[in-house]
Amino acid sequence: MSTTSDPISSISALLSLSDSQYRIYDIGRKVDKISKAQFEKIEEAQLPYPYPSQGHALLAIAFWQKQSTSPYLWFIKLPLDERGLLNQGARNHFIAIIIEALGEDLSVNPTEQQEALLKKNPYHFTPTQYKLAAINSTVSASLKYPASKFYPPVQQYLSGKDGWENWQNIGVQGLSDFGFRLSENNNNNILANAIAFLPEQVLLPLCSALENVLLPANVIEQIVIRFKKAETNNELTISIALLRALASSTDHQFCHELLTDLMKSNVLHEEILIIIAGRLWPILNNENTLFIYLEHLIQDHDNELFSAVFKDLVAIPTIRPVLLQAIRSPKRSPDLAQAIGMLFK
Repeated sequence: MSTTSDPISSISALLSLSDSQYRIYDIGRKVDKISKAQFEKIEEAQLPYPYPSQGHALLAIAFWQKQSTSPYLWFIKLPLDERGLLNQGARNHFIAIIIEALGEDLSVNPTEQQEALLKKNPYHFTPTQYKLAAINSTVSASLKYPASKFYPPVQQYLSGKDGWENWQNIGVQGLSDFGFRLSENNNNNILANAIAFLPEQVLLPLCSALENVLLPANVIEQIVIRFKKAETNNELTISIALLRALASSTDHQFCHELLTDLMKSNVLHEEILIIIAGRLWPILNNENTLFIYLEHLIQDHDNELFSAVFKDLVAIPTIRPVLLQAIRSPKRSPDLAQAIGMLFK
C-alpha cells in the first residue's frame, strides 16, 4: 500500500505501479484507442477529453501482467467539467476505492469481500453488448490473440456459400471479430462482396461492429451503394445502420461525397441528424458543412432537438471552436439566429 506521503495520483500511475501492461480505449461514441501519453495529459487536466458522451468520459482499460493469459477489463465512467476536463475529485475517489479493495496488486483474484467493494464502485458501468464485443475484438486482435470461437461461422456465412437466409448461427461477437480482422484471410473482399445481399438481421449488428474500424475503399464503396438503395426504398433503419458503419472512415473520399450529397437533401430525418452528430461528427469540422447541418436541424422548429444536439456537439473539442464561430456568423439564417437565441435564454 502507498503511504500518505506518497499517494497514487492517477490511474496511469496505479497501473504502472502494479507492473501492468495496459491499453486505454474510449467507448462512449465508438471504440477509439487513447494513447498513454494522451491519457496522462487528460488525467493532468492539460487536455479536454476528446470523445465526451453526455458530460462523461466512458473508458475501457485493458491491463495484464506479462505472465497472464488474458487481460482484465475495467469499464469506468468519469464526469467531465464544463470545459471537458476530467473531474479530478471523481478520478481520485475511483483510485481510492480500487486501492481499498485490491491494494496495489491489480492482478489478484478478488475475494468475495473485495468483489463486493469493487461492484459498489459508483464509477463502474456495463457497456452495451455491441461495445463489449468490440472491446473484446480490438484487444484480442491488437495483442495477436486468436479470434473467438464465434468468428469462423461468421466468415463462412459472409462468404455466401451457405445461403444468405441461414444466419441463425452467427452472433455479435463473431461479427465484431470479423470487423476487426478485415486485413486477414481476404476478409475485406469477402465483406465487400456480401454487403449487397445481407438481410437486416445481420446487417444491423455488422454495421455496429464496423463503426469502430477504418474501412478499406472497396467496403466503403459497397456500403455507399447499399445506402443509396435503402434511401430509394425508404428503409430508414438500414440507412442509419449503414451511416453508422462509416463512423471511423469519415476522412475517405467516398464517405465524404456521400455525406456532402446527403446534406444537399431537402429534408433529413431526425434520426439521421442524430447519427451524424453522434457518430459522424468529424464531417462537421468545416463551417460550410456545419451551417448546412444546423439549418437541417432547425427545419422543423424543434428547439428541444436543436438544444440537445448543440449541447452534444459543443462538448467535442474538435467541433467546439467551429460551432462557436458559426453561431456568431452573419451568414446565419433568421430561423437559425432565432434557435441560437433560444439556447441562451
